[in-house]
Amino acid sequence: MTKILFGSHPFLLGFDRLESLVERTVKSSGDAYPPFNIEQATKNKYRLTLAVAGFSDEELEITVEDNQLIVRGRKIPIGRDEVFLHRGIATRQFQKNFVLSDDISVIKATTVNGLLNIDLERFETETKVQKITISKE
Repeated sequence: MTKILFGSHPFLLGFDRLESLVERTVKSSGDAYPPFNIEQATKNKYRLTLAVAGFSDEELEITVEDNQLIVRGRKIPIGRDEVFLHRGIATRQFQKNFVLSDDISVIKATTVNGLLNIDLERFETETKVQKITISKE
């Protein structure tokens, strides 16, 4: 039996980009830091929550580029020498990537109690019905 790749299935036209998006996501999902949750609040609303204890709002960056939600955290050096007897709170820099479908938008981002909440919403689109007329060449 021959394995058919998703992007090369004969009935799926124009989905070849989806395969590369999946590959990119799999490569970037290896790091478990920082931990995160994805909640579905309603049929079309989602909340992505990342545990970002120790990061200020200025040290976090959220961007959407090419249908990819990118969350970065980078500590700003304070300039003082700290001596830790025990350091259990991780504050290393990170980057988390999430692939968004074309109909999902970022609504807002908030921080509360060391958690970064990113609210997402799916905008329903009307079903398109298009009649194609056949012309003679």
